[in-house]
Amino acid sequence: MALNIGDKAPEYLGKDQNGKDVHLSDFKDKKLVLYFYPKDNTPGCSAEACSFRDGYEDLLQKGYAIVGVSKDSEKSHQGFIEKKSLPFPLISDSDITLQNIFGVWQEKKMAGRTYMGTVRTTFIIGTDGVIENIITKVDTKDSANQVLNLYK
Repeated sequence: MALNIGDKAPEYLGKDQNGKDVHLSDFKDKKLVLYFYPKDNTPGCSAEACSFRDGYEDLLQKGYAIVGVSKDSEKSHQGFIEKKSLPFPLISDSDITLQNIFGVWQEKKMAGRTYMGTVRTTFIIGTDGVIENIITKVDTKDSANQVLNLYK
């Protein structure tokens, strides 16, 4: 099952880096940038997280909240947040429940091998909980501006 534009996002999103439950309703007055990425502390994922960090104030001013999701552990997320000074939460989806709901856990190919993994994808969820936009061609170095330029 994969969610598409126009679909309602699930209310329960998972647990953040501190083990706190994260719900869609926690962001009811903001559009939620829910971005899925493969792994903490890798070059592309670090670039993407840092782009959202650097564009954080601009995104807040435009009415967005940001939450990242990967299958890394809460402890890994804590270290990633500390190392990169990230001002937003990261959900630990170690059982890939949320990734399966959003349809980003898919077969991938690299260096001649096939495996299951997270396909880097950004979902924009409106204040009504409905998916407004999906970015599948993520520019990791400029992901914040990709979101900011969606509605220009």
